[in-house]
Amino acid sequence: MRSIERLLKLIMVLSLAVAVLAWFKREALPAPAQLSTELLRDPVQEQVRATPKQTTVGGVQYTIKPLYRYELWGLVVSRHDAKSFWDIAHKEWNDHLNVADLCVVYGANVKSAVYSDLDYWSDQWTCWVRGNSAEVMGRFSGEALSNNHLLTDSKSMAKKLRNLRIGDQIKLSGYLAEYSHNHGRPFFRGTSTTRTDTGNGACETIYVEDLELLRAGGGPWRVLWWVALLALAASVVTWFMLPYRATD
Repeated sequence: MRSIERLLKLIMVLSLAVAVLAWFKREALPAPAQLSTELLRDPVQEQVRATPKQTTVGGVQYTIKPLYRYELWGLVVSRHDAKSFWDIAHKEWNDHLNVADLCVVYGANVKSAVYSDLDYWSDQWTCWVRGNSAEVMGRFSGEALSNNHLLTDSKSMAKKLRNLRIGDQIKLSGYLAEYSHNHGRPFFRGTSTTRTDTGNGACETIYVEDLELLRAGGGPWRVLWWVALLALAASVVTWFMLPYRATD
C-alpha cells in the first residue's frame, strides 16, 4: 500500500510539473528554421466587383461588401476570441460575424527573424507589439504584421478559426470586406486595403472562405499538456479510491 501511495504522489508531482511547463511552452513561437517558406510571401489582393452578400448570424442580418480578393500567409503571434467573457464591444455592437482576431507576422519580419525578439498581445480590436530595445524595434517592419478581423457565417469555419493558436502557421483566403447591420442600432465596420497604414482603421477585415493550417505550433508541448492533465486527474482519482489506512 505504501509503495502505491508513493508512486501516486510521484505521478501527481511530475504530472503537475509537466502540465505547468507545457502550459507556458505550448504557444511558444517556432524558431526561424521551423517556419514554412510560404510565410516569406506578402499578402496578395485583387480588386473585385462583387454583389453585396446578405447573411444572418445570431439572429442579426448583415450586409457584407467584398472589396478585394485576398490571400494571407502568416505566423500567428497573438489572438483574440470575440466570445471572450471580457469582450464587451462585440456584444454591444451585436457583432456575431467577427468570430476571432488573428495578429500575424510574415514577409520581412520572418526573413529577418526579428519576430522572435518581440512580445505581442491583443485586446478587443488591436494587436500590440513591444521590443526590449530600440535596436530590436528598428529591425521590426510594421508593414509585415497585420491584425485581422475574421468574418464567417459558417459554424464549421468559426470553429476552425477559434481553434487556431499562437505559433500556428496559416494561409487564409477570402475577401477584404466591409460589413454592416441595422439590428438595434446601425453598425458599420470597414477594412484596411493597404499594409502601410497605422492606427485606427489599419486592421484588415477578412471574410474567410478557406483556412489552411500549414504547420501547427507548439511542437509536442500541446500533446504533453493534455497527457499531463489526464495523468494528474487519474492519479488524484486513484488516490481517493485507495482503501482507508488507519495511522497510529
